[in-house]
Amino acid sequence: MDYQGIIIRPPSEANSIILQVTVGCSHNKCTFCGTYKGVRFRIKPESVVEKDIEFAARYCRRQRRLFLTDGDALILPQKRLHKLLKTIRKRLPWVTRVGVYGNAKSIQTKTLEDLVALREQGLGIVYLGLETGDDVTLKKIRKGVRADTIIKMGRRVIAAGIKLSVTVLLGLAGPEKSDVHAEATGRALSAMDPDYVGALSLMLLPNAPLGRDFEEGRFRLASPMEMLSELKTMIAHTDLSGGLFYANHASNYLPIKARLPRDKEAAVSLIDQALRGDVPLKPEFMRAL
Repeated sequence: MDYQGIIIRPPSEANSIILQVTVGCSHNKCTFCGTYKGVRFRIKPESVVEKDIEFAARYCRRQRRLFLTDGDALILPQKRLHKLLKTIRKRLPWVTRVGVYGNAKSIQTKTLEDLVALREQGLGIVYLGLETGDDVTLKKIRKGVRADTIIKMGRRVIAAGIKLSVTVLLGLAGPEKSDVHAEATGRALSAMDPDYVGALSLMLLPNAPLGRDFEEGRFRLASPMEMLSELKTMIAHTDLSGGLFYANHASNYLPIKARLPRDKEAAVSLIDQALRGDVPLKPEFMRAL
């Protein structure tokens, strides 16, 4: 397989075929992310991708899922993406689901009819980074879009019959704006009503602008207990119609898996126990991105 640069994928795609169709991220301005800094976004040649598909056809017969990377492969032109999915269905017929990262910009390039067509060719899930529902924080982290647009684009994915997994980031607004960030994020998640929510805890990277802000005293990182309190507030303000809320990423201090609304009370109770010190937190050395 031809892999260029750093390859990332959601935790749930750990056992998937990883097919790199773009390099980098078309936005690449978020202040908390250092993954693609210094990398110019580009779409890989079809010939290279086709060779990787042929490799997968020979050697990846155990994997039932496939993930398209890099940062937002959904930005591919509709005809190119539609053709790619058809090729995957033809050459890898045992693959039951194709997943992809998408952002509000890339989803906006697709009409509802476009997304339905992609779903019919095998696109089964889109991973969308909300990060926060607070517009002030979104502007500070240079997300490039307001919360209402992200919500609208998330709803478009769902309307097309594609599963939606939304990522949010604990600690992103700092301790001072924690409640504002948590409550607004809960409201945004409720408005989208995704199939999955993944809450990660902020880990500062030295090559990311937010990491430099921390080193130079312009940003204060929330403590583990402050992040837990934020998580409690966020879950309390999130109403889903059966979606799964995960906070079991390697970056998190306390693993949470709750189907909302059924498990909301139990999740809040577990966080309260951790805040009291009755439940141990993950040691710092075991946290990772």
